[in-house]
Amino acid sequence: MGTGETRTDVVIVGAGPTGLALGIDLARRGVDALVVERGGQLAPGSRGKGFQPRTMEVFEDLGVLDAILAAGGTYPVGMVWRDGRQLGEHRMFDPAEDGEPHSRFTVPWMVPQWRTTTILHARLTELGGRVAFGREAVGVDQDTDGVTVRFASGAPVRARYAVAADGGRSVLRRALGIGMTGETVDPDPVLVADVRVEGLDRGFWHLFPPGGAGRAGEARETGGSDGPGGPGESDGGGGRRGFLAICPLAGTEDFQLVAQFPGADGPDTSLEGIRKVVGERTHLAPESVTGVGWSSDFRPRAALADRFRAGRVFLAGDAAHVHSPAGGQGLNTSVQDAYNLGWKLAAVLTGAAPEALLDTYEEERRPIAAHILALSTAIHRDQARRGAATRQLGLGYRESSLAVADREIPGGVRAGDRAPDVQVDGARLHASLAGPRWTLLAMGTRAPRTPEGVRVLSCPPVEPFGTGLYLVRPDGYVGWTGTDPEGLAAYAARVGAGAGAGT
Repeated sequence: MGTGETRTDVVIVGAGPTGLALGIDLARRGVDALVVERGGQLAPGSRGKGFQPRTMEVFEDLGVLDAILAAGGTYPVGMVWRDGRQLGEHRMFDPAEDGEPHSRFTVPWMVPQWRTTTILHARLTELGGRVAFGREAVGVDQDTDGVTVRFASGAPVRARYAVAADGGRSVLRRALGIGMTGETVDPDPVLVADVRVEGLDRGFWHLFPPGGAGRAGEARETGGSDGPGGPGESDGGGGRRGFLAICPLAGTEDFQLVAQFPGADGPDTSLEGIRKVVGERTHLAPESVTGVGWSSDFRPRAALADRFRAGRVFLAGDAAHVHSPAGGQGLNTSVQDAYNLGWKLAAVLTGAAPEALLDTYEEERRPIAAHILALSTAIHRDQARRGAATRQLGLGYRESSLAVADREIPGGVRAGDRAPDVQVDGARLHASLAGPRWTLLAMGTRAPRTPEGVRVLSCPPVEPFGTGLYLVRPDGYVGWTGTDPEGLAAYAARVGAGAGAGT
């Protein structure tokens, strides 16, 4: 052991939503994990500002849902403006329809990212986890026994595994030589800022299309439910003014301002620069912008890492996939990366499952990320709507090697599917599934003997489930379905079900 070297089971590089969510999941399972962050504090700014229904389900399980609900609100209706006149309302998201997967959540929920990370950090601390600030990672080395992360200053950290959750310009990904394949979604730079604005109704998401935008239905919105920007549009005559939107940030007195700059090298992110663009593109006086809390020059792009794993190092969040923010998918996909990886790391670290289980992280998450990248880009280009697909409730792992069906006739819920949040014996199923354990659902059949630590819930058949046994993973997806107790026992041994569950 080197002088001053810190040792832990897992070192997580990056204290954004991805790294903090993973830290929480590991902490509640009793895994010793250290989150390291190059900044001296949590990152400021609204950045990704919203959560899809599936992520809200994840937050409920991680124990932060009440705080997230208290900190935010639903998205306001868009109001399209031209020449100081309101042209009409614009619905940003398609409403949920009959036949969509069962969930208590049906619409995106807005929380500025700085508040989200504050909530996640508090939960991590509550569980005994920790974040080391001011630790800028500069490299990583690994061998057969573990991995060492090196820093610009201070002693290295030695761990059994490392997770790169350090953003789109990930130092660890580059140090590992993992390529990233992608494209520029939109060549035009975008200004994103958290601002205070006087004289603007907080009941609407204010949309200011470039000159030439006509009826409200012709105006294209900008800004997904988890991010700052989206598709701008030209004025149809070669004009240089791009789209501008000002959205009230739920739970705060701030607005998030987004302005596109067609053909420009980059926007002026200062207070005076922001006042100028507001004065030029809206009916508001420049002085109505009274303050700027955070601002950024944003370039929409889409990219996917060639691999999500290199030996003992895993990529998660923006380090693995970078999205256009249109449609609100990037941050949500990132949190779910953490949710997929957490239980697998814990099972292997405790010896409950073989190391091969960790191969299923890339197997399951990389195809999901590729799918969501395509969706985000299509929404950015106005080729898809913000509908059921963006809510992420229908995503699953039917093609995964962990999805095993030991019965001839599949039911409405199959191996690899997210367990729907239906009513079972008068209670929500997800409430019964909560916590870092496996659960065996015995629907209309006798439950066999299960490994110690696996919960058993016996009940009559409930739609859309059919009669049979369903072994539900700690992340809420069905791993195994069938009727044969021997098949259940073999599967449970393979994945470490019932051991290393944590608290």
